[in-house]
Amino acid sequence: MLILGIETSCDETSAAVLDDEKVLSNVIFSQIKTHRVYGGVVPEIAAREHLARLPLVIDGALDKAGIKMRDLGGVAVTYGPGLAGALIVGLSYAKSISFSLGIPLIGVNHLEAHLLSPFIEFKDMSFPYLGLVISGGHTNLYMANGFGDYKLLGSTRDDAAGEAFDKAAKMLGLPYPGGPSISKAALKGDASKIIFPQAQMKDKSHDFSFSGIKTAVLYYIERNKSKLDSGGITVNDVAAAFQKAVVRSISNKLRRIYSEYNIGAVAISGGVAANNYLQEEVKKFTDERKIRFYTPSMRLCTDNAAMIGYTGYQYLKRGAFSGIDIEADPELMVAEKSLKKV
Repeated sequence: MLILGIETSCDETSAAVLDDEKVLSNVIFSQIKTHRVYGGVVPEIAAREHLARLPLVIDGALDKAGIKMRDLGGVAVTYGPGLAGALIVGLSYAKSISFSLGIPLIGVNHLEAHLLSPFIEFKDMSFPYLGLVISGGHTNLYMANGFGDYKLLGSTRDDAAGEAFDKAAKMLGLPYPGGPSISKAALKGDASKIIFPQAQMKDKSHDFSFSGIKTAVLYYIERNKSKLDSGGITVNDVAAAFQKAVVRSISNKLRRIYSEYNIGAVAISGGVAANNYLQEEVKKFTDERKIRFYTPSMRLCTDNAAMIGYTGYQYLKRGAFSGIDIEADPELMVAEKSLKKV
């Protein structure tokens, strides 16, 4: 079955065509250049960009797959979480395709799609596994026991890791988005020159907190402007120390969870999962414990429609699909049981 996937949750406009689970095309238009001047995503501008670009992106995905719109057997689209206006653009377009062609519409949870995205490239991957979805808006840990069966073990109580990267980059005068900028600067820095704190939960939960690290960076910059100006401590050093603190916070949490759960595999996904230092630290942990480790390629880490189409197909082949009255849900989360409502 040919499935069209549509993703418009934030600042990437994407469309993909899948033949069952095989990705035939995955076209992504990024709005980074548009939002960079503002230092972050402007929701209203993002929605307008999706409205202008989505028809072209879909045409591009169909052309690359070598098919026509009439060949489609289903359309999968992100309905949450994300920016309300951006979600509505993609959902409305998907509804029109579903209605006009008389094909099933499958509303997909963006977080579940990230959680399942490693399956697209790793054919040996299987349930159960510990999944870390880490992006600009989320830092969530799940025990994925089976398709539609996810237990949330921990999430961020304040800033998501990607959000913390963006804010720290802005403080350091580095361009948006902060993740790639901090990572690039850190390669030239010395993380050992500064030690930033890592939040520890008093209730011993598996939740994350990154606002303290972000605030520590702000105070450090304010108190050490003379050192930064004179070259004693460089922006690159601060970036390296910040990145180390965030990544160590995550890897330490994984080590702690390992002592409580019988984990055979770990998968990380989402935009921040593309961070090389994070991948290296998690791999150290998994190699030590002889645990299988999976992370998608860069193109499947960022927001993309291939993961939406893949997840939609999993529901469709189980006979589940959405009604035409499905609405955008900006605050949607992955619950312990199947999040799909059909």
